[in-house]
Amino acid sequence: MWVLLQRALPVGLGLGWAVPRNQSCWKLGSRGVSHLCGAMRLVQFQAKGSAATPRIGLEEKDGGNVIDLNAFDPSLPRTMRAFLEEGEAAFAVAERAQESGQHVLPRAEVSLLATITNPDKVICVGMNYVDHCLEQNVKIPKEPIIFSKFPSSIVGPYDEIILPEESNQVDWEVELAFVIGKKGKRIQESDAMSHVAGFTVAHDVSARDWQMTKNGKQWLLGKTFDTFCPLGPALVTKNSVSDPHNLGIRCKVNGELVQNSSTSQMIFKTEALIAWVSKFVTLYPGDIFLTGTPPGVGVFRKPPVFLKRGDEVQCEIDELGTIQNKVV
Repeated sequence: MWVLLQRALPVGLGLGWAVPRNQSCWKLGSRGVSHLCGAMRLVQFQAKGSAATPRIGLEEKDGGNVIDLNAFDPSLPRTMRAFLEEGEAAFAVAERAQESGQHVLPRAEVSLLATITNPDKVICVGMNYVDHCLEQNVKIPKEPIIFSKFPSSIVGPYDEIILPEESNQVDWEVELAFVIGKKGKRIQESDAMSHVAGFTVAHDVSARDWQMTKNGKQWLLGKTFDTFCPLGPALVTKNSVSDPHNLGIRCKVNGELVQNSSTSQMIFKTEALIAWVSKFVTLYPGDIFLTGTPPGVGVFRKPPVFLKRGDEVQCEIDELGTIQNKVV
């Protein structure tokens, strides 16, 4: 039996809690690092070179050492989805571990996995940036355009992207992703952020031939080849993010900047997407939303440019971090 629910919860820690702009709460951990109450960078990881069961941890900072939450409290789940399903009690343990400064692993000993590896759903949004619509010379959508990827497409923040032999038009798309932290159906926009656990970086790798000309022009197959959804490096809780809808978002291919925009260009923001999708399906903890990509993708270049073996793709979002994946 899980005993976490019997433990005291920090005041205001719940998934729906947000620190008011003028009432920021700061704590000083035992290692002398100050942090905003409830602000965390949650990760799934393994010991480097190990095939052991995944563990849950906290990055002390972007690219920093990792606090092993399962060592701090062995009763915690070992996958991010299960951690989120436990809700406030799990977050309370994580905050205590963060304050303790115990069970810290050097970053060099850790391999990060995808933020979420087994979600119920991967929900994607098409043509959700104003500047991306202008790039295609299409009208701005009046309703969100929703499609999906299969969870089997997910890989880690530094894993390889495998070019499928069925396509020679594989393209890049950096995207802001958010992760659901609380179950809900028919969620109102005014309550939507209480259902968000946090944000992460995603790469919506896309086979344009299968997306645009094959499979009856349905997008699914072109979006869901194995390895077509790198995620990471961390699940950054919403209290850690100044404004998810005003972050710089960039993609580089072999060091060349190919996408450079801001999430302020998003047409349908987080709250609107949750309200819309939850009309149709129940959202569960661990569900992932990929919120669309800015301009600069390869297919709309003249001439078009596609990924090839040996390429290195780097996707970066301010305050969230960077993922880097080699194409093989």
